[in-house]
Amino acid sequence: MNKAVFPGSFDPITLGHLDIIERGIDLFDELIIAIGINSNKKYMFSLEERIQFVKETFKDQPKIKVLSYQGLTVNFCKAQNANFILRGLRNPADFEFEKAIAHTNRKLAEIETVFLLTSSGKSYISSSIVRDVIRNNGDFTGLVPHTVRLKK
Repeated sequence: MNKAVFPGSFDPITLGHLDIIERGIDLFDELIIAIGINSNKKYMFSLEERIQFVKETFKDQPKIKVLSYQGLTVNFCKAQNANFILRGLRNPADFEFEKAIAHTNRKLAEIETVFLLTSSGKSYISSSIVRDVIRNNGDFTGLVPHTVRLKK
């Protein structure tokens, strides 16, 4: 079974994430959306809200599992018997950052990282931009799935 982990904070999940996840579903038998917990980060949405956004978005997709985790992503992958990490790339800066992480992960464990380029119409969307739009009472509805739109 080809199982992949798509890690992130998903604060909140965006249409960019959705793009990568929907395309990743076709590549793997199971896709675990792994919502990371980082005590050094200040989140806009609680862990419970982030989990609910993702679960509700993919409630009809049996190949998706939603879990939270702390610590190294490779350790989480091993615990889940996943041999792939799925990552989305929006721009060259993402590639350079993600490449270093992928090399490190490969050194720590025999886990391959699979990169998908975000579709061109969604490459500008990031969770940090969405949070900024929300904080400033902007219209964020074209940036996130329906489940997040209902929250604010």
